[in-house]
Amino acid sequence: MHEQEQRDRLLQIGCDLGGIQDLDILMERILTEARSFVHADAGSIYIRENNTLHFAYAQNDTLQKKLLKNEKLLYTNCALPIDDRSIAGYVALHNKALSIEDVYQISESAPYRFSRSFDVRAQYRSRSMYTLPLKDINQRVIGVLQVLNAITPDRSVRIFTEKDAKILQHFASIASLALERASLTRSILLRMIQMAEMRDPKETGAHVNRVGSYSVALYEAWAARKGLDTATIERQRDRLRMAAMLHDVGKVAIPDNILKKPGRFTEEEFQTMKEHTLHGARLFLNPHSDFDQAAADVAMTHHERWDGKGYPGHVDPATGLPLPGKSDASGRPFPRRGEEIPLFGRIVALADVYDALSHQRVYKEAWDEERILEVIRDGAGTQFDPELVDIFFEILDRFHQISQRFP
Repeated sequence: MHEQEQRDRLLQIGCDLGGIQDLDILMERILTEARSFVHADAGSIYIRENNTLHFAYAQNDTLQKKLLKNEKLLYTNCALPIDDRSIAGYVALHNKALSIEDVYQISESAPYRFSRSFDVRAQYRSRSMYTLPLKDINQRVIGVLQVLNAITPDRSVRIFTEKDAKILQHFASIASLALERASLTRSILLRMIQMAEMRDPKETGAHVNRVGSYSVALYEAWAARKGLDTATIERQRDRLRMAAMLHDVGKVAIPDNILKKPGRFTEEEFQTMKEHTLHGARLFLNPHSDFDQAAADVAMTHHERWDGKGYPGHVDPATGLPLPGKSDASGRPFPRRGEEIPLFGRIVALADVYDALSHQRVYKEAWDEERILEVIRDGAGTQFDPELVDIFFEILDRFHQISQRFP
């Protein structure tokens, strides 16, 4: 790629990254684009939290080719201290890039080491590596980007060149701005969720991160089945992840005597609890963006059922009254059923139930996996969209991986 083409592409990518609001989706895109610039076979991205680097995403084209179509590479969640012992930790600590010709031949005098454990398990050979810090506007390290095994046209591995280093550093400066902005957006979302958590201890940051990630995994697999284009998938999953994280934000308006009740609700209490769907949707009335509409849909419909026995049905969230022409003779709203329920609502309904059953709550222990899977399998066509249940079982390993990432 000529220098002018690279500059043009950097400008375009800057615009593209600036349009991604969700932090996790942005990190995955940053890693993809960085690898593309230097033809790297593999790579990783880490995000900084205090004095630790958290492993966010990994990609590997060689291993990906061994998987089924639309199957994603699974990786182990881990955290690294910011110190001299690991390559990523060293780069974060010293705030400078590091190029290594062969990670198996690191000098004994170097403080950092490369662990071969992943290579052994995956039957892969890591060789050339370029690692650089991602820095905020004040030059503080907010993450680390690592690319591995630069590939030549004949598929052999080469070292990373000075030209590669230059383009990656330009790209990192653009990506870091987008990363800083998305981190701020995530921080605001988590503060909204923490408000709900103060009211309802069940709504934790780990829970909403899992539900958001499960939802994206379901959507990606659904979209692949439908043959949707990449741009649409990118745009929609960005909206969905954030909307899914806010699915229960309306609980902030539910009285404490109901929200924190450890036992079963009375019928009257349950009717009040159901109103959290309306309260949540009201936060996003008069939408200013596609995200607002997605968040309203998810908040409103994540307790709907495929068979029409969910709630709240065809109701106007602003008034709490049935929509025009959507009520029976007694004034009760008609239920939503099947594809009347927005896709995002159907997805989050399944993701939320799986997570709620998988983890301990104040009123119950975590269920064992076999029992959870039986509930979801039996719910196909009644509680859940049957196609989404099929997809769920196809990508169950990804759900397990997400659960480990947000314990």
